Amino acid sequence: MEMLNILDHPLLQHKVSLLRDKNTGSKEFRELVSEIAMLMSYEATRDLPLKQVEIQTPVAIAKSNIISGRKVALIPILRAGLGMVEGAVALIPAAKVGHIGICRDDDHKNGSVHVYYCKLPFDIKERDVIVMDLMLGTGLTAVKAIDEIKKVGARSIKFMTVVACPEGVKALQEAHPDVHIYCGALDEGLNEDLYIVPGIGDGGDRIFGTK
Repeated sequence: MEMLNILDHPLLQHKVSLLRDKNTGSKEFRELVSEIAMLMSYEATRDLPLKQVEIQTPVAIAKSNIISGRKVALIPILRAGLGMVEGAVALIPAAKVGHIGICRDDDHKNGSVHVYYCKLPFDIKERDVIVMDLMLGTGLTAVKAIDEIKKVGARSIKFMTVVACPEGVKALQEAHPDVHIYCGALDEGLNEDLYIVPGIGDGGDRIFGTK
């Protein structure tokens, strides 16, 4: 399995294009993020192991496959990652959901961030963890979030993001080379204000209508 997975399903790519449009309002933006997260979760869970069981259908006994005991934890990074939770949970309803809040320090260009909130499932060591954020820009928040999650013993971790750029991918891979990255688009890079270009703008503001 590749460590960087750029998902090229036509439906996903179509929805990412709609997400980029500056004229897409908050309601439609939220719906698109949720739909994209569902499609991405399908790909990110492709390696879940199966076991064969016998099931009595109305007609006969069928030998069928079910997921073999592996549990999933979804960890959105506040606040933009929240927009991805509904779609992922719709596909994986048994998943437990934690939350981690990370904030850039006052000078957002100094490469420093801090955790202001962290609530994780108590059995996270036993789960396959999918960390979610709408964008992977500098990679600072992704790296910090995974640092915190590993501190409590989680080892099976994936990172799922809608739009990434080379700088963020490089930072995350250097800090956590064991983490598989799933993204809907890999963009050109960051501008001087640390926005992904062409990107989607400020994803948190667009989800919640705060700007």
